Amino acid sequence: MAEKKLDDVYGLDSPEATMEFYEGWAGSYDMELAENGYATPGRCARALRKRVQDPATPLLDFGCGTGLSGAAFAEAGFTTIDGMDPSEAMLDRAREKDVYRKLDVMDLDDPAPVAPESYPIIAAVGVIGAGAAPLSTFGMLMEGLQRDGLLVLSFNDHTLNEPGAKATLNEWLDLGAARLLFSEHGPHLPKEGLESTVYVIEKA
Repeated sequence: MAEKKLDDVYGLDSPEATMEFYEGWAGSYDMELAENGYATPGRCARALRKRVQDPATPLLDFGCGTGLSGAAFAEAGFTTIDGMDPSEAMLDRAREKDVYRKLDVMDLDDPAPVAPESYPIIAAVGVIGAGAAPLSTFGMLMEGLQRDGLLVLSFNDHTLNEPGAKATLNEWLDLGAARLLFSEHGPHLPKEGLESTVYVIEKA
């Protein structure tokens, strides 16, 4: 079952289909990803923690899902974590982990659910690309960062193969609007043979 869910998610082609899929996946999501060795949240949390002096700095976990990423950030020492996700069922599971200061439902019709310059740190762990939010989400999250703020995100292999994925980052980097502090390709879902690149980007 786990393999079927993981295979199916990358073929979703609309926000509505994605929303319905994740609503139905909430109950088994944590178990299925754990069975496949889900490594990206921990990798993102460790990479970010090395670059943040004060772990009490507010962090927005965008597309937090069931809270696996929030739990990883809490384990890394972060203490002020907010979450946002469009799925009520996923958020119900996130509340159970008791690591979030607050959890908000995201409106899929809102082009900018994160207000400009509202957070010093934003995380998008497995959120942008194939089977999830569109690549344009990256620009919205960069706008949501305060000056000198940090964005930690991951692109899995499916997303890295999408036309324009790397260009989406490079548009900001090449213009000097952001600086790449960290980039590492490594395990994502090892039992699925899938890897991801983790990035830490600083807004200029």
